Amino acid sequence: MLRVKLTCFVMTGTLAGFAGLLIASRNNSVSTSTGGGTFLLFGVGAAVIGGTSLFGGKGRVSDAVIGGVVITVIANGMGLLRQSTGNVYMITGLVLLVAASVDAISRRRASASGRA
Repeated sequence: MLRVKLTCFVMTGTLAGFAGLLIASRNNSVSTSTGGGTFLLFGVGAAVIGGTSLFGGKGRVSDAVIGGVVITVIANGMGLLRQSTGNVYMITGLVLLVAASVDAISRRRASASGRA
């Protein structure tokens, strides 16, 4: 069962990447508005930064709202500092990466100590 799920995820990711390359080559450019803009980044980012695990688990709406506030503060603060949109996305992605890494490390430690 796990092998079937993994195979499906790999195939879907590969096809999505291929579709992105085709769209970019057809338009001769790539923009942040392609494929829904930043809705997915901000939606997942708000939940993960708020403390909801990417690996399944429990989360509260209030925590996701706090994560959304953090993302908004990053975007607005960097806008006030006159940073480019690309820099805002990179910093937001970096904060999301740190939050996901902290979650993965804490889950690994919890499972190693037997409190999974």
